[in-house]
Amino acid sequence: NEALLARASLWGPLKELWDTVEGAVWRRQPESVHLLDLQLKKHKPNFLSLYKNPPKSAEQREKVRKASTEGIAIQGQQGARLLPEQLLTEAFILSDLFDIGELAALELLLAGENQQPHFPGLSRGLVAVLLYWDGKLCVANSLRSLIQSRHGKTFTLELSGELVALTTRFTDELMSQGLTRRLLTLVSEINVTREFERLQKERGLGNEKHRKEVSDLIKECRQALADCLFAWTCQSPLGKDDTLALIAHLETVTVEADGSLDSVNLALVMALLYCLDVSFLEQGTEDREDLLQALPLLTEKQYVSAVHSRLVDGRPWKLPGLQAVCRLAWALALHALSQLPQGSALAEFTEADEALADQALLGGVFLFMTEGMLGCEGFTHDEFYTRRLHSLITDFLALMPMKVSNATSFTLWLCIGNEPPSSLRKDLDHLMILIGEFYSKDPFGLELALEFWCHTESLQHTSLQGSYLGMAMQRPPHKQVVLSKFVRQMGDLLPPTLYIPYLRMLKGLANGPQCAHYCFSLLKTNGAPHGDNMQVTGSPVSWEHFFHSLMLYHENLRRDLPNADATHYRLPPIRGITQRELDGLTSFLQLLCTIITWSENARLALCEHPQWTPAVVMLGLLQCSVQPVLKGELLLCLAAFGKSPEIAASLWQSLEYTQILQTVRAPGQKQAAGIEVELNEIESSCEEYPLTRAFCQLISTLVESALPVNLGAGLRAPGFQPYLTFLRDAVFLPFPTRAYRRAAEKWEVADAVLEVFHKLLRDYEPQPSDFVQETVELQGEQVLAHKPPGHSLMFHLLNDSPTLILCLSLLEEGVRQLDTYAPFPGKKQLESAVLHCLCLLDLALQKEVVFMDLLRESQASLIVSPLEQLLQGVSAQSRRADHIVNIARYLYHSSSNPEAAFQSAKILQRIARYPNIQNRLVGDFTHDQTVSDKLMAGFVECLDNEGAEEGLEKGDDSEPAKKEARIRHETQIHILNLLITSLELKTPNLALYLLGYEVKKPISSTNLQDAGVLGCPRSCLHAILSLLQRGSERRSGPVLTSQAPHLAELCYQVIYQLCVCSDTSGPTMRYLRTSQDFLFTHLQHLPFILPGDEISALSQMSWLMKTAAIELRVTSLNRQRSHTQRLLNLLLDDQPPDGETGMEESRSVSGFLHFDTVSKVRRKLLSVLDAINFSQDVPELLQLDFFERTQIEQVIANCEHVNEHGHTVCNVKLLHRVLVAEVNALQGMAAIGQRPLLMEEVNSILQQVVERNRVRRSLSAKRHALQSWRGLVETLLTACPADLIPADDRQIIIRDLLLDLHDKVLSEDSAGELMPIVAGAVFTLTAHLSQSVLSEQQQGAGLEGGSSSGFASIANSALHLILRKLLDFILCTGGGFQRLRAHLYGSLLYYLQIAQKPEEPDTLQQAGKSMWERLTAPEDGFSKLQRENLAIIESYGTALMEVVCRDACDGHEIGRMLALAVLDRILSIDRQSQWLLYVCNSGYLRVLVESLRQDDAALQTLLSPQPPLLKPLYIYESKMALLTRVAKTGQGAVELLRCGLVAQLVECQVFDMVPDSDSHRVFGQRDPSGFIPSPLDRYRQILLPALRLFQVILTSTTTHHQQGAAQVLQWLIVHADTIQGLLRCQELSMGALQELSLLTGIISKTALPGALEGQDVNSAALPEFQGHISRFQVDTSTILTPCLTLLYDRGRLKRNGACFQICLCRLSSSYCNNDSVLPCCPQVCANIMEYCQTLLLQSSAQAQFSICLFSPSVNEPASRDGRTDLALPSALYSRVPSLGLVLFLLKNSAADFFRFHQSHRQALGKLQSLEQLPPEELKELCAALVSGTGGVEKISSVQRSLLAKRRLVQLINNRAKLLALCSYVIETCLFVMWRHLEYYLLYCTPTDPKDSLMPGASAYRSRLTDDSFGRALGLSRVSQQDLEQLQSDMGAGFGEALQRKLLEVEGLYSQVRSRYTFIQALVRRIRGLLRQPKS
Repeated sequence: NEALLARASLWGPLKELWDTVEGAVWRRQPESVHLLDLQLKKHKPNFLSLYKNPPKSAEQREKVRKASTEGIAIQGQQGARLLPEQLLTEAFILSDLFDIGELAALELLLAGENQQPHFPGLSRGLVAVLLYWDGKLCVANSLRSLIQSRHGKTFTLELSGELVALTTRFTDELMSQGLTRRLLTLVSEINVTREFERLQKERGLGNEKHRKEVSDLIKECRQALADCLFAWTCQSPLGKDDTLALIAHLETVTVEADGSLDSVNLALVMALLYCLDVSFLEQGTEDREDLLQALPLLTEKQYVSAVHSRLVDGRPWKLPGLQAVCRLAWALALHALSQLPQGSALAEFTEADEALADQALLGGVFLFMTEGMLGCEGFTHDEFYTRRLHSLITDFLALMPMKVSNATSFTLWLCIGNEPPSSLRKDLDHLMILIGEFYSKDPFGLELALEFWCHTESLQHTSLQGSYLGMAMQRPPHKQVVLSKFVRQMGDLLPPTLYIPYLRMLKGLANGPQCAHYCFSLLKTNGAPHGDNMQVTGSPVSWEHFFHSLMLYHENLRRDLPNADATHYRLPPIRGITQRELDGLTSFLQLLCTIITWSENARLALCEHPQWTPAVVMLGLLQCSVQPVLKGELLLCLAAFGKSPEIAASLWQSLEYTQILQTVRAPGQKQAAGIEVELNEIESSCEEYPLTRAFCQLISTLVESALPVNLGAGLRAPGFQPYLTFLRDAVFLPFPTRAYRRAAEKWEVADAVLEVFHKLLRDYEPQPSDFVQETVELQGEQVLAHKPPGHSLMFHLLNDSPTLILCLSLLEEGVRQLDTYAPFPGKKQLESAVLHCLCLLDLALQKEVVFMDLLRESQASLIVSPLEQLLQGVSAQSRRADHIVNIARYLYHSSSNPEAAFQSAKILQRIARYPNIQNRLVGDFTHDQTVSDKLMAGFVECLDNEGAEEGLEKGDDSEPAKKEARIRHETQIHILNLLITSLELKTPNLALYLLGYEVKKPISSTNLQDAGVLGCPRSCLHAILSLLQRGSERRSGPVLTSQAPHLAELCYQVIYQLCVCSDTSGPTMRYLRTSQDFLFTHLQHLPFILPGDEISALSQMSWLMKTAAIELRVTSLNRQRSHTQRLLNLLLDDQPPDGETGMEESRSVSGFLHFDTVSKVRRKLLSVLDAINFSQDVPELLQLDFFERTQIEQVIANCEHVNEHGHTVCNVKLLHRVLVAEVNALQGMAAIGQRPLLMEEVNSILQQVVERNRVRRSLSAKRHALQSWRGLVETLLTACPADLIPADDRQIIIRDLLLDLHDKVLSEDSAGELMPIVAGAVFTLTAHLSQSVLSEQQQGAGLEGGSSSGFASIANSALHLILRKLLDFILCTGGGFQRLRAHLYGSLLYYLQIAQKPEEPDTLQQAGKSMWERLTAPEDGFSKLQRENLAIIESYGTALMEVVCRDACDGHEIGRMLALAVLDRILSIDRQSQWLLYVCNSGYLRVLVESLRQDDAALQTLLSPQPPLLKPLYIYESKMALLTRVAKTGQGAVELLRCGLVAQLVECQVFDMVPDSDSHRVFGQRDPSGFIPSPLDRYRQILLPALRLFQVILTSTTTHHQQGAAQVLQWLIVHADTIQGLLRCQELSMGALQELSLLTGIISKTALPGALEGQDVNSAALPEFQGHISRFQVDTSTILTPCLTLLYDRGRLKRNGACFQICLCRLSSSYCNNDSVLPCCPQVCANIMEYCQTLLLQSSAQAQFSICLFSPSVNEPASRDGRTDLALPSALYSRVPSLGLVLFLLKNSAADFFRFHQSHRQALGKLQSLEQLPPEELKELCAALVSGTGGVEKISSVQRSLLAKRRLVQLINNRAKLLALCSYVIETCLFVMWRHLEYYLLYCTPTDPKDSLMPGASAYRSRLTDDSFGRALGLSRVSQQDLEQLQSDMGAGFGEALQRKLLEVEGLYSQVRSRYTFIQALVRRIRGLLRQPKS
């Protein structure tokens, strides 16, 4: 009750059996013996009951019948499967058809359904029929291979002893069980016709292809079964019964229609001949004794007796000839036995040998061997058939000399003058013809005929050491002497009747290079007279005789020529020669042809013979009226002579001279003459064309040997053109319309002429001279010169010419004939002609680009069209544009015609490059469904082909099988290149159709399936995947990567292209992931190591890694976490997978004993990196003796081009042509003498260039692999969800990658070309390391609870190692590679960032720590790492400083910016100021400072409205940042002032070029992306860094304050107008506020009285400077009003609309979106109040002498009670701000303080309870830091809380800063108020308003009125009323509530911070002043 086998027991297991046998016997796979043993045990029953099918049974029938209702179990599938009724009906039909069990039939059908995609167009039933016979064939093939592997007497496969013992034992057992009988029965029973009738009846035959495949399978089965018997008898003898059974079978054999045996019966005949063979005993091998023991002929008398009686028996066989052959073989065996000592026991039989031989001769043995055996086409397929027949013939001649000596009697008969008996003559005749026929075919190159030639001393020639010439003077074996004597004697005593057979025998015996030489010598020596008894003429079989006869014949015919006019071509009288003579002549010519074809020496010797002059005589005969057949033979002989280039050149001239083809018309000649007439009149009427075919062959040979350019010069325009015209117009174009008596000849003619065209076009290279119309002078007039023949052919192929049309229709005819799958006469020639047509098209496509370019440049008047467009034309026959489809259909016949398929693929690949054709092609290919299916099947079949083999060189085509394997492989390569090219073009394209994507709907809607699912046909994608998947389940990895590396590389590339293209990516990735698990399977086997082909291995890995990177990205985006995780684990794990460390128990035990013994394995990513060898061997320089090296290098450079892979390589063929032309151009004897040396040097140059190309390819492959590796690593770290790799693992992985990368790149011999990629990878890795460590610290693992060994998860030592390697890398790059160092500086910055302390929240409590506590606190991890980093950096000394400083000052912009940033960073941590000292002392600082002046012009261009390049701006910002960093130390600031920094900036004019504000500009000019800032923003980016720098300098130069302040003031004064404009700016945007805050800050520190004292300012300029200073003071104090208004006047905000709201968010909300703006206004206020305070303090320490800055009125901007009596004073003091402003600022600052304080507390609270915050609030906090919509959604929760934390810290610190500012403003306001009130209320003397100007009450007063200060402030009149008003208003404004608030501020803030009780004291004093009684 077992389950059904899904692979069908009649097919699947048998296929496995054959795979195993083939693997063991033919492919010699390791470990195959064991597998074979298992398979043989399993399949023994199949062999014992060979071809017995499982029987039918009622039980099975019932079970199958119920399968549609109850279901049936199928192996490997769960549960029972219900099968449709239709299937069951088919199963019963199949069961009856093959008489097999019902279940077996059902299995076959299911397997057929399963295999259906491999057989497009067939139903499952038809596939089942194929599988049934395929299973049978697998058994037969397996049996044959097992028998062939036995140890035996004839051959050995050199297999291991173990394997041979196994197969011998197994097959012996089979034989003992009656294998022979079974084989003979099966051969008789299986009959193709009968099987076909049965199949036809049950509709078991499909289309023509299916019929052909079924009949081929059945024939192959019969053949394999017969071969089993043959192989057995070759190795071991058969037993008596088996031999008799075989003889009995042969008695009944019949022949085919043509009189020959079929190949199956031939095998059985050969089997019997080997049974009766004892010749192996002569060979004397070491196991001769064992073989003798096993030979039943010697050991069993009954065996001999039985066989003898059976063969002598008089009963006639169905084939008497066959009986004769067996009798002859037996006679020879008996004769051989009689010679052996053991043979004496068999005397009674051995004596009958002569009689038997006579019987055999009577039976016509030789005739049958010729017709029945040699006539069988299977005869030439087996080398051992040939060897056995050879031994039969030679044994007959050697062992039966009596029979041969009859020849002597034969001659006696002749001497008497009587006619000898016909039987004797007939036998000799047949024997000679047999020898001739047999030896003329030598497919295996054995040259067995050498045994007939016995060398004489004269032939001792080193080059001719044949099989028996190993020892120079060794005596030849007896047999050879006898045979040689036979050949010579027959020649000497030759009767005329045997003349032709003898020549034919010689022709056979001359077949082969050595045989030809011996034969040539024989004919040469025969000619010389031997003695008195010979006539002078010598032997009739000699060169002398032959050529003498030829000359006589020629003379005779010439005498008969009537007259000079060529009328004799009409009806020539054939004279002077009988038919027999004609045959003799023909035979002689064929012999001559054979000899000179093989032997070049013979060719030259005959041709140069002064008396014979064969070429002249033959050409002479061709002019005479001779039969076309003879002319054909003459031409073929000339063709053979033409093989030598020396002869070919003279032959051309003779041809032209004799006008065989008339190329010159005599004046007045009416009709043509020569071969053209023969073709049109004689051959056409006879319907036979031997002459034309021979002429084509002659031209073909001559064209290949030599093609003279000046052919026919002097008589006509020189060149080949007339011959080409004849071949084209007279032979090729009319060939389809001529009549042919022999159908095959039509295709022979086509093939012959197309071969010439192919050779001409192949050797043609378009030259510019071909397109210039040249003329030549001919008999005084100018005629047009001919173009090269290749040019003419190109022209015809690039036009819609008859030639092209005929070629295309020939292709159509060819594919139509092939589609019938039926044999027809001339099939081989048709296939060859089609191949030539395809080659012509391919060559035309290949050369057309150069051809058309040259044509365009020459401006000639030729019109041509590109061939790929002509191929889209409409076919005359089918009326459809199907030329390209016809070409593609040859792929469908790749199994029978691999070469045509190869050329077809090549043409399609060339056409596919053109995008405009692709679209049409898709339409043409899909237009007709049946054609479309066929085309798809053709492409798939070529890709699927298992016979393809890579790595076979082109020259290695000696074995047809190897050549075919190479061609099949190249076809696959072309198809894959076609796919790759097409995929790069726009859709729809050919590749998408072939790969199975939708071409009529959107591509992305494709749903890829396995072949056969939902009717999905098998596409090229399935084929590519199955190629790649072969062997991927085994540990050794995909077979293709090592067996066909280039093919595998292209397969991976196609898959990558499908994944990377946006349209195909979705469907492809889905299919690969779900159906195939492709990437995981293949990544497991990385890295691919191929010792012989590193380049391919790297390319394979590159494409695979690129695809993996895409997969990781896609699965991460789609949140397919399990897929991503699985791939990540595969690439990153350093633990071995579970299956590899052994068994579970042992692991658990070891785990129990040792805690951590798990062996680590290398991470996959690292082992891939190991596989990329960074060193590159570079070829050494050329060593040249003759050529000039520089010129050669120039020539090489000129020959370079970029190939299809994008590599720059040198075209070696072109270079070879150039160099050889150069050598040929040398003149003089010296040059000729040195030519070999020159050619040797050319060779060495070419080898060098080949090596260079290889190095370039190798480097390119390494670059590509490294880039892919880097892409994969970056994708892993960037695109995959961070939580898939835990932080600690992540850091360790990055550490490993970084250290390995550095180790490889820093090794001595690493190639510089790979450094940039490594630097890029290092940059990414360091960035991720930094990010990982920082995020880990933010999550709190960091430094407080961190491990003692170091910082975060990665130990400090590892970090230090990384830093050292990074610095080594920077230093090893040397002077060049600046762009590369930019990456490394980026890495260094990221690395140094790790030790940067993160921002901590300012809780306003920390000041509580005492100074001592802070000093004694332990060093935290950050400072420790920073200290160690600095120590490492300093250990590199000035070398590193030099590199960084040099890069900072000069070079590529990005490099400079990064170098500046590195300097900045190092200076910030360099506590010892080593770097600062170096920068200052080495002069780099001065260079930087002085470069600011040069930047001025570039910066000015930045302010033009059109957005320019922003590079100068960025560099300027980087410089200023560095200078600001330098200025932060006192020492640095002083150094900067010494370098003249301010002086440089004073000269910069860019600061005066303030652009208009944005609102005035046209909106359209703004950069839509927002990336390029507006001109005003750009201006601020220039101004603000300068202002910040000044501020830092002013802060740092406390000791030299005067010097710094004076210099900065100078800058302020030089740019005074601009600065006043900025200070008075109406529009207070964010930028403007930043400007204000910085400017007011600087002015508050510089524009003070006495700032210029002590400075060397010219005395005349002093007043002007003083004026500027006072103007700044006025401006500064007046800013206060607008600033306060902006800050606190909400009404104005609303009126001024959105502009202010965008720029300055109101402070009412507790979080402002733009924290950088928030402090600006309070900062401005603080700066101004600080300035006021400084002025007050500087003017005087006491209030009464103080100057007054504010007028004594309290008109606050928003007056609370709305009184209007402030109008007058405000008018009076309109230029002077009132004290009310200060009060207003005080109140608002107090209010702001509490608001900020509240916000600060809230933020602190949130920070402390971050985990409890609701998600919405977290999102809101993150939104401020994440750009783009939906950005927050994609962030993981861990990341989100990190971002929220960072945002809260920002807010807290921002609020702390604001609180400090508010507190400062409050204190300053109180101080200023107090001083003013004290002055006004205590010391001020009021004036009467009516008096214009009262004299001052005090000295200070007068000083005030005169002084510029006083004047400027306009406080000339203060009335009593004003003062009273002041006191009352102030009293009202400075009320209790405000005082309480102020004291609370002090309590909340000043306690922890600065001046405690300061506010309290001032409040008390002001309160006191205001309560004073009014005076």
